[in-house]
Amino acid sequence: MGFKNLHILLGVTGGIAAYKSVELLRLMKKAGANVHVAMSRAAMEFVGKTTFEVLSENPVLTDLWEDTHSSVTHIDIATSVDAVIVAPATANFIGKFAHGIADDALLTTMLAVTTPIMICPSMNTDMYQNIRVQRNLDILEQDGVHILDPDDGVLACKTVGTGRLPEPWFIFDRLDALLTQKDLAGKKILLTAGPTVEAIDPVRYVSNHSSGKMGYAVARAAERRGASVTLVSGPVSFDPPVGVEFIPVESCDQMADAVFSHLGAADIIIKVAAVADYRPIDPSTLKIKKTQDSNDLSISMTENMDILKRVGDLKTEQQFLVGFAAETNDLERHALAKIKKKNLDMIAANLVGTEDSGFKADTNKVKLFFKDGASKDIPLMDKNRVAHILLDTIIEQTG
Repeated sequence: MGFKNLHILLGVTGGIAAYKSVELLRLMKKAGANVHVAMSRAAMEFVGKTTFEVLSENPVLTDLWEDTHSSVTHIDIATSVDAVIVAPATANFIGKFAHGIADDALLTTMLAVTTPIMICPSMNTDMYQNIRVQRNLDILEQDGVHILDPDDGVLACKTVGTGRLPEPWFIFDRLDALLTQKDLAGKKILLTAGPTVEAIDPVRYVSNHSSGKMGYAVARAAERRGASVTLVSGPVSFDPPVGVEFIPVESCDQMADAVFSHLGAADIIIKVAAVADYRPIDPSTLKIKKTQDSNDLSISMTENMDILKRVGDLKTEQQFLVGFAAETNDLERHALAKIKKKNLDMIAANLVGTEDSGFKADTNKVKLFFKDGASKDIPLMDKNRVAHILLDTIIEQTG
């Protein structure tokens, strides 16, 4: 999973959006990919060749007749890459590629490529919607080329419509999804993430320190591996992963309603959310004001529904249920007790309170426990990697 040690060919053609390709290159390099760049002659009118050479740390292919390390440089590149991404892809490039024309270094190289190809059309709205361009895109799609649709918005020509090159982070995300094995294809995953908040009054609430990072990492990884993901999330500070069905909630009751309405269709349920255990019995409809005659405030609380236990009671033999436990002590004892009490198939437990593991950290150290008493340690690592190991384990457990 991921870009580490992959060889990627980035094709850049002559559109104003070529400047975004610089950031796309940076993202791939940061993720550990070895990136070669091939530019059309028109692309060099927008962004200089030197920029891509410095950032990629590789020679940039622009001319088949350049004096490079090999007399057949384009073939060397074509046969060594794991994937090709062309961003932006102009109408001219799309038409030529669809019909096998190889009149520059990029097109010639791509005709020798046998690995996955993604192209990102970017052009004026009327050009993009032209029947000839659409026909060429259909040809490429039928040939197995992956087409990333352009965004809507204000274009460089001042037209408002479809044709904008998507932002580099989105292209990077979709290329990552393309290159990820689809071992969860056909599976429906119901996942909860983030905290819940329970109102005290219109401006105050009871909640916890959950950031949602771990749950969102699992949702992102599952979507990239081909699952149909429904993400029920409490309030967090970032956008939901691309490609998931997203249901935002705030309170425990709202999360419960969303979970139970989707429970029947799920093959795998992963409860990562940190649900508030208690809520105020009688939240005020008006802001509670400080008074001069008292420095104390008492709030009567009542216990929230235990969503995870209720799901455990309702799940079928065919459904696989995973819980999460954030503990401050006696990790194994608490985790094994929860598996039994809540009828879980697996629980992912971790100790919170350290800087490198827990709610707000980008890394996590997790121990998996199973209902047969077995366990598995996941050492400290990035939460995205933890997510994939968690999914690997679920696949192993479900056969």
